[in-house]
Amino acid sequence: MSDIVSGFSQAINLIVTLNPDVLQIAALSLYVSLTATILASCISIPVGGFIHFHDFRGKRILIVLIQTLYSVPTVVVGLLIYLLISRSGPLGFFGLLWTPEGMILGQVVLIIPITTGLVISALSSIDRNISDTLTSLGATGFQNVMQVIREARFAILSAVILAFGRAISEVGVAMMIGGNIEGQTRVLTTAIALQTGLGDFGFSIALGIILLAIALVVVIIMNLITAGSADFERIMGGAPRA
Repeated sequence: MSDIVSGFSQAINLIVTLNPDVLQIAALSLYVSLTATILASCISIPVGGFIHFHDFRGKRILIVLIQTLYSVPTVVVGLLIYLLISRSGPLGFFGLLWTPEGMILGQVVLIIPITTGLVISALSSIDRNISDTLTSLGATGFQNVMQVIREARFAILSAVILAFGRAISEVGVAMMIGGNIEGQTRVLTTAIALQTGLGDFGFSIALGIILLAIALVVVIIMNLITAGSADFERIMGGAPRA
């Protein structure tokens, strides 16, 4: 019990005094995970939209495969990326191994299936009558697609939030691709694992608190954006027309 109390006391002290090591690790975690989430979203949202709006042979099987990849172990993704970017791998000439950029690549591969699958689910949840009504009113295919995406935007935003949570909390890819190098590729999750093994519970707890705080702040910001958009639309919808 005394270890827990002293650990929390030390953790609060590290956070309040803005310990440079803690800040550096937290900043790198944010950089890697946010970048990976943005890149993955730029790929997944168009791909998910294409799969939803087009009928083709094997579509159902493809969706099931994407959903299966939700639970792929991070160490498997780490192994795959390691084999690709190691010196003997086909992408070894890029020199991505043991770098933040390599970690970003690994996290992008990890969260693309999640974002893609959730985008497909979000678009599928929109009432088909909306699309049929727009078509009957003479809307073009592009206008139809954009309206459905607009209706599903909050669910798509939730998918992006979930993808970020998956990225910033994973350990396998960060450890195998980044190597947990101090000052270069050490992020929150790998640092927590290392410091716990060394018995430095105060430092581990401090990083754990920051990790939870980051997740909380991101969710709050996204919810504020969602609520703000909904309020704006309600106000505009109730405004008198000229």
